[in-house]
Parts: sequence; structure tokens; C-alpha cells
Amino acid sequence: MNNPLLQDFNTPPFKSIKEEHYKTAIKEAINIAKNEINKIANDTSTPTFENTTVSLDNTGEKLDRITSIFFNLNSAETNEEIQAIAKDISPWLSEFKNDMILNATLFERVKTVYNQKDSLTLTPEQTMLLEKQYKGFSRNGANLNDDKKTELRKLDAELAKLALQFGENVLADANSFELLITNENDLTGLPESTKEAAKLLAEQKEKKGWLFTLDYPSYIPFITYADNRELRKKLSIAMGKKGFQNNKNNNEQIVLDIVNLRNKRALLLGYDSHAHFVLEERMAETPEKVLSFLNDLLEKAKPAAKREFKNLEEYAKKLDSIDILQKWDGAYYAEKLKKELFNLDQELLKPYFKLENVIQGVFEIASRLFDLNFEEVNTIEKYHEDVKTYLVTNSKGEFISHFYADFHPRPGKRNGAWMTSYKSQQIKNKENDRPQVSIVCNFTKPTETKPSLLTFNEVTTLFHEFGHALHGMLANTTYKSLSGTSVSWDFVELPSQVLENWCYEKEALELFAKHYETGETIPMEYVKKIKESATFHEGMQTMRQISFGLLDMSWHSGNSTEKKTTVKDFENEAFKNTKLYPDVIENCMSTAFSHIFQGGYSAGYYSYKWAEVLDADAFEYFKEKGIFNKDIATSFKENVLSKGGTEKPMDLYKRFRGQEPKPEALLKRAGLI
Repeated sequence: MNNPLLQDFNTPPFKSIKEEHYKTAIKEAINIAKNEINKIANDTSTPTFENTTVSLDNTGEKLDRITSIFFNLNSAETNEEIQAIAKDISPWLSEFKNDMILNATLFERVKTVYNQKDSLTLTPEQTMLLEKQYKGFSRNGANLNDDKKTELRKLDAELAKLALQFGENVLADANSFELLITNENDLTGLPESTKEAAKLLAEQKEKKGWLFTLDYPSYIPFITYADNRELRKKLSIAMGKKGFQNNKNNNEQIVLDIVNLRNKRALLLGYDSHAHFVLEERMAETPEKVLSFLNDLLEKAKPAAKREFKNLEEYAKKLDSIDILQKWDGAYYAEKLKKELFNLDQELLKPYFKLENVIQGVFEIASRLFDLNFEEVNTIEKYHEDVKTYLVTNSKGEFISHFYADFHPRPGKRNGAWMTSYKSQQIKNKENDRPQVSIVCNFTKPTETKPSLLTFNEVTTLFHEFGHALHGMLANTTYKSLSGTSVSWDFVELPSQVLENWCYEKEALELFAKHYETGETIPMEYVKKIKESATFHEGMQTMRQISFGLLDMSWHSGNSTEKKTTVKDFENEAFKNTKLYPDVIENCMSTAFSHIFQGGYSAGYYSYKWAEVLDADAFEYFKEKGIFNKDIATSFKENVLSKGGTEKPMDLYKRFRGQEPKPEALLKRAGLI
């Protein structure tokens, strides 16, 4: 019992946890959960909602807590030892899940309660729990015969292993690339802050010169500002060939294996494809509806995208005699053109977006909308010194949540930004057990002369992840499996994307966009330009997102992989209607498409665009009534943020908005109509 993970704890005891604790703790927690499940399955009394449905929802709490710590660290603070442990424990967890779902005695009890649902007087939340639980069994093989159950176990174990390997390979390729520049002339065009950060990184690695990597705070400024086209090309190709090189990190076969195993699994369960299986439980419902949604949007975005691309090509030709615009030219010339059209330079904006000010800004907006207060505390253990920890309370001083925020890149932390949690909210033993929520980002680190200054894109990223965090923090449901972000994947992006809208509003920007040296509030001409430039190249951006959604649907809508010889060929076919730039032979999107091959977005990438329709429609409501209108904010909190997955998403949305979402709001905001 010296293992800190096996003792009772509230916030994770990061300081006491050592790598050797994980396997022992997870093994023991699986045994505890198995005993809890067996107790329910072997109960001789008549199955009821309380002794079966609720009891089952309460199982595995210790296992959930331990695995949330482990897998969160495997993303934010990993090392070779943690990665090796992940490979060992993933099959155990997959087998445990299958043991529960394929337990015929347990399923019989669940089914008995489910079959009585019409005669039970259940609340909407209780009904949702019962239906979700029953489908969790029926959709994952509980009705299969023993041979097919065995086959399903094998497929799930193999898929768990492959997803881990996929992520490790992407991270390994990203970490192994470095661009060391020793000639200062090769840095022309780069902002001073970028050069300073690159010099600092080189010094930390005991190298002379300026060091650039594939971490976004290093990659994005280089690809956007560096005048040296050959070096932009080198960096761009390195970014695009993660998992697609002739080395031990190659993901091509893994992609094909994952796709084929997912398809086999879906067929085994009686579905036409993995997409049919996934979408049955989403707002979109069917692959046909998703494809219709994406293609309809494509039809509206494509003319604008082609027009924007042609203008960019002509601009690059006029400026630098570029005959063929390549992928490594896009951000560079777009930034120059944007500056020319709107007289808006990202570097002019950055001094107004000091990280600490933006954090305080998002806190203030959450306070005005949802009556939340954030106090930074040092009483909560952290997994890294960069992490900030907060106590979240409401206006009455009641405890709402613990909040962790991890903002800067480092080795062992994957790229991108995400929200996660260490504990879900639930009401247990008549007590409201509050959540522990975390956001992880990769923003530019402070240097010796400058604090962390964010680009406007990074500001919207912080607001996006904080929107997810609010969904977790404000959860107020009875059952943990329906709490917070436990909603349909095409609904989960609504809270995150809707919050981004405040970044473009004068009233909100005035709260936090202050010059880090002078304290001057961002000039209104800049705010006006931010708004004017918001739809710049929106056609191209929309088409890019649609292309990712179509690629995802191509991989998962059938067994069509068998008709193609390579991942690259398959991808080119999927991209043919959305292609603007010439193909780069060394690059492949799928081999590093972590959202769908490692994360939970398979057959679900469309949901970003789907949720944009919701968020544009929702924010239009705020705009009509005032962006800090308390009544609208309270309705959003009570009908969306606090409700989790307790009711159907469209019912919750309509209760907030009074109507179904209209796509016109998105098209209008994007400047496409």
C-alpha cells in the first residue's frame, strides 16, 4: 500500500508517483473494478435501475482516476519508460473493457432493466443513462456468439496497440528533426522574438546558432515570415512527412491496419462500415448525412477558395516571380498580402497579447458570463513546474472545480492543444463531487527579454480549449458517465468554438489586450482590422477543414482501402475535389493524422465544421442581445454547459436557442454569402 496511486487522494499526488507505480496500480484497480462488476452480475435479487444501472455507473472509479493520470502524462510529459508502460497496459484495459461488455450474466441484468424502461418512472437523465449503458453493451458485441466475442477481443486489443504505436511514431519523427541555422542572413524576415527564442533553444541544447523544430511556436513563425524559400521548404517537408519516412517510425502499414481492423469490427457488429457504427450515436446519424453536409459546404466554399488561391498566386508572382505556389509559400505570402490589404501585422498585435493578460482576460469573461472566480494556488501538486493550478469558485464562494493549465512546449509533450480531466463531476451519496479539469497548449515560452507573447491564432486557441474546460468545470449531472464533455463528438466542439467569438469583440478585447510594456489598451483601429481580416482566406480555410473531413470519411466509410495500393494514393483520391496546392511527393497527411488514428475523431472529423454551424448560430443570439447578456449566458450554462450528455444534443440546443441552428449564420460569418 506504499503505492500513492492506490491510496485515496483528491487531486493527483504527482510528486509521489514514480513510473514503477503505474503497472501495479492499474493491475490492482482492474481487479477492484472486476470485483465490483461481478458483485452486480452475481446479485440474486431482481435487477432494478438502482442495483444494476446506477451501481454499474459507479464501478471502476479508482481505475478511471489512475488511468486518467497515466494517459494525460503520456501526452503532456512522456518518456520512453511511460511509452513502454502504455504498450503493456493498453491490452489489459482493452481486455477488461471486453470482459465487462461480453459478460453475458451482467448484460442479462442490464437488458432486463432496459426492457422495463417504459414502465419505470425515470427522469430524462436516468433514461439517457439506461439507454447509453444498454447501447454500450449491444453496440460492442454483447449480443454476439462466443466465437465472435473472441474475435472482437482480438480486434480491440490490436487496435489499442496500433493507436499507441501510431502516436509514438509521430512524436518520434517530430522530436528527431532540428533545423540549425548558423548564418544570420538565413534569418531575414523573422521577427526578433522568434530569433531570440531560436537562439535560446540552441543554447539550451549546447549548440551555436539558431535552432528551429517542428513544435508549433517554432514552426509557425518560420513558415510565415522566413524569406529563405529553401529553408521554408525544408521545414514544411519535414512537418509533412511525419510517419511517412523510410525509418522505424513509418505509419503507412499502421494506417491500413487500423482502417481494416475498424472495418472488420464494424462488420462483425452488423454495421456496413466503421462510419456507420460511429455515426449511429452522433447528431449526424449517417455517413450519407455527413457527406451531404460536407459537400454542400464545399460547393459554397469552393468558388471563394479558388478565387483566393488565384489572387495569392498572382500576388506571389508579382512580388517574387514565383511561378508555382507551393505549400511552403502559402502562409508566407498570405501574411504579406494580409498586411497589405488590412495593414495588419501579427507582430504588431503580439505585444498586446501577453499570455498572463490573456489568461486573466478569459477568466474575466467567464466571470461576467458564468459568475466564476479563478484564484491561482500553490497547494495542488503539479506534474511539471510550467503547470499553473487554480481554485475555481462561483460568486457565492462555493467550490466549482480545480483547474490545471500547461502552456509551453517541451520534449515529451505532443504538439497541439487539448482539454482533459483528472476527475469527472458527479452527485454521489447526496454530495456534488466537483471536477478536476486541465488544458494543455504549446505557446511560445518567455525569453530573457520578453514575456510569452501570443499570436492572435494562439489567443483563439487558448479561448477554444478554455471553452472545453468550462464544459467540464460547470458540469452538474448526477452520473459521471454523462458529465461534462461526455457528449456526442459533433456537439462537444460547441462550447469551445463559441467562446472563440469573444476574441473578435471590442468589449472583450478591451478587458485583456493591453501592451505588455506600456499597459496601453489595444488601439481600436487594430480591433477593427482584426474583425475585417477575420474572413481573410476563409474560403481556403473552410475547404482545408472539409478536405480533412472527407479524408476521414473516405478511410472509414467502407473497405475501400483494399482497392488502393498505398496510403498516399488513397489520400490523393480523397483530396481530388479539394486540392489547391501541387502535391508534395515526400508528404502524407494520413500518417500523422493523430485526430483520427490516435484520438477519438475517427469518422468524426466533420464535427468541427458541424459544431461551427452551431457556434455561429449561438453567437448570433449573443450578438442580438449583447455579448455579456446575463440571461443568454445563464441559459447557455443551464441548457448546454451544465447538462453534459444527459439529453439529446439537439433538444438541449433548442432549449437554449429556441430553434434549430441555421447554417446561414456560419456562411455569413465566413463571408461566403
